[in-house]
Amino acid sequence: MNKINLLTLSFLIGIAGLVYTAPAQAQATRTWVSGVGDDANPCSRTAPCKTFAGAISKTAASGEINCLDDAGYGGVTITKSIALICRGKVGGVLVSGTNAIIVNIAGSTGKVIIEGLDLQGIGTGLSGIAILSASQVFVRNTTIQGFATNGIRVNGPAGARVFVSDSEIILNGIGVNVQGASGANNAAILERTIVETNSTSALKIVGPATAILNNSTLSGSVTAIDATGGAVVTSYGNNVIRGSGLPTQTIPTL
Repeated sequence: MNKINLLTLSFLIGIAGLVYTAPAQAQATRTWVSGVGDDANPCSRTAPCKTFAGAISKTAASGEINCLDDAGYGGVTITKSIALICRGKVGGVLVSGTNAIIVNIAGSTGKVIIEGLDLQGIGTGLSGIAILSASQVFVRNTTIQGFATNGIRVNGPAGARVFVSDSEIILNGIGVNVQGASGANNAAILERTIVETNSTSALKIVGPATAILNNSTLSGSVTAIDATGGAVVTSYGNNVIRGSGLPTQTIPTL
């Protein structure tokens, strides 16, 4: 009897081992990337990942990915609220024939921060940042250059907005292109930002979309502002606008 019980027990333990699944590793609220990292790592400070795409899958919604050193971290599609922060470092993203960063958060309620990045399209990239669905996207201290179509494209549902500050958007097809999906009202706010030498236009905006310019420069393009379909472009503060097209309204500083 004891022998039978032992055999039965061994059998049950073996079955349990087959069906047991280890619990999924919890996502961290802060993760890290490094040029010498590995996406098989947990993306911790001491065991960083190598790419943004590798880190984002291990970062909780509303979490933050930080750069440990100057390196290229690859293109990424963002599907949840997240912050990509390379403060004091250069987070390079070099792509060819595709977008560098796509923001596509279901429900259009997500918030994204992009700071300290250098997005390079080497003449064949599509858009530096393509916003398809999000509530708010903040772009800070970032350079976007060499994209054949757009530096930044905002093409989201109603309420999608991009806030660009202290950045350079240069040598693209269109610098900032705001045209809501299916005629939705999207918006762009540019503050202390240089939009320079974009071959088609610095700012293209299609109504009912809106744009606000504050202490920014639009220059080096034949068309500085291409506003159609009842779009509203408001100039506030000390903006420099060189090329055809004018703001639809100007608010003087006090």
